[in-house]
Amino acid sequence: MRLARNLVFLLGASALCWAAGADAQRYIRDVRTLAAPEMKGRGDGSPELERAAHYIADQFRAAGVEPLNGDSYFQPFTISVGANLGPDNRFEIESGGRTTTLRVGQDFTPLSFSSSGSISGTMVFAGYGITAPEYHYDDYAHLDVRDKIVLVLRHEPQEHDPKSVFRGRAFTRHAAFISKAINARNRGARALVIVNDRAAHAADEDRLVKFGFTEGPSDEGLPVLQVKAAIAEQWVAGAGKSLVELQKQIDKTLEPQSFALPESIRVSVRVNIERQMATVNNVVGWLSGSSDEYIVIGAHYDHLGLGQYDSLAPSMVGKVHPGADDNASGTAGLMELARMFAARKSELRRGVVFVAFSGEELGLLGSNYYVNHPLKPLDKAAAMINLDMIGRVRQDKVYVGGVGTGTTFRPMVEEAGKKFSFHLDYSAGGYDSSDHTSFNAKQVPVLFFFSGLHSDYHKPSDTWDKIEGPETARLLDMVFEVAENLDEADSRPQYVRVAESNPHSGSAAGDSGGGGYGPYFGSIPDFGQVENGVKFADVKEGSPAAKAGLKSGDVLVEFDGKPIKNLYDFTYALRSKNVGDRVEVRVLREGKPLTAQVTLEQRR
Repeated sequence: MRLARNLVFLLGASALCWAAGADAQRYIRDVRTLAAPEMKGRGDGSPELERAAHYIADQFRAAGVEPLNGDSYFQPFTISVGANLGPDNRFEIESGGRTTTLRVGQDFTPLSFSSSGSISGTMVFAGYGITAPEYHYDDYAHLDVRDKIVLVLRHEPQEHDPKSVFRGRAFTRHAAFISKAINARNRGARALVIVNDRAAHAADEDRLVKFGFTEGPSDEGLPVLQVKAAIAEQWVAGAGKSLVELQKQIDKTLEPQSFALPESIRVSVRVNIERQMATVNNVVGWLSGSSDEYIVIGAHYDHLGLGQYDSLAPSMVGKVHPGADDNASGTAGLMELARMFAARKSELRRGVVFVAFSGEELGLLGSNYYVNHPLKPLDKAAAMINLDMIGRVRQDKVYVGGVGTGTTFRPMVEEAGKKFSFHLDYSAGGYDSSDHTSFNAKQVPVLFFFSGLHSDYHKPSDTWDKIEGPETARLLDMVFEVAENLDEADSRPQYVRVAESNPHSGSAAGDSGGGGYGPYFGSIPDFGQVENGVKFADVKEGSPAAKAGLKSGDVLVEFDGKPIKNLYDFTYALRSKNVGDRVEVRVLREGKPLTAQVTLEQRR
């Protein structure tokens, strides 16, 4: 027991309150406030996210935590939060001397990742729009689509056949709208038109997808639209064919049925999409210490709003996704730790920065902005502690990431785990799909506390009443113990770059070319704005990218001869390769082009 703890008994009522540790009832009150139905899921760019920011700032102020950005608790930055259909979207077809004009929202709709602009030309039918060498299938085989408008079917072949090479029942990556768009663009198409595959979904209505509910980048590089299948059926009838019969033939033989439509059929398209930008805030508080060093404690407070394409309950998109565990639980924990540290602020050796990040659900945007615009010098940051989904502790098990990134972390965390009777599951690396990743990329030692995934993740059922108050309060006491040790230690932990010899499949935040399966590349994306390409926030030690000489700050612009405009392009290109393939990549390093040869490796 340290001297500071012994002095508690001499310091009066306020210190006795602090000594009792985290307050479970107050913690649940904060979770309930942030995850209330009227907060509408705290979507990025929403008024409710701003309300949450003010609530957090008010709690910092009440605890005696000072603002760090001048006299403000807010660190504002601008992000893209979506898109709206502009006033001028048109789709016209010329056939047999007649011009037919389609109605936006009824006959056709642009997809939200479509480019804006005007395109006209002839059409080709390219089956499902899929190139899948692993299944020996290619709708574009012997088909030239350069400067053409490409018509493709939704989904993929043989989707109801469990014996299909496409695996059946569960869609592969090739079925995604964005995959079809990238494939068409890389082959020189001027635009992509998608129609529902009616042969496989005859019982379903021929519906258009709702604008804004498809996943993709802000601009994929060509116009992408969906048209009612009943309308497209008339176009292929001009060639004496039927969409339904073409689909049935593909599904039966798994052979492409692609062809060029008569040149007498011409399409003119205008797409007008207005990108939505919003100013959001990191909420930053500060307690000064006796030295110029400090620790960072962070948690993201944004969530999915009404779900949109990130929801894991697609049938419930449009309903509030309250995000109680993800991540009102971590944000409430951040506020509770701020109160606990504020009660002993006169004793701090190192200062403490408390940051509630926004933009995490859009790609770690808030933490990325903070580390590139730090309000305290990052070289004085002794450690960063991240709380993300800490409210569902089960059977005393807690996951702790990043223990290998700081020289003193492992024994410190182990001691605290025993003291508070937790079973700790450790991982050494500091890269996960949460905000500590941004600090690890800047060589700040990181610790990540996480109580585990559950069936309510990214669903409307992630509600406050399922949060375990007493267990989480005990976890916060353990985190406080670790943070207090870091604050009082004579020397700060030294950063260790962890070599990940057994990379696990993970989200794009964990590997900018991975996203779940496929060969391993080993870069970490910087989610800040890049006009074209994928900027590397870091390159993992010992990874294929590192062995090829790629570095943090490089911007990938070409992979195996394919242009890379965004992370979706990179993921698509990497997944098309095999373990052991040697690929040429082109990056920009400080604005100058550089070519490297990368040998892809096996994920484990």
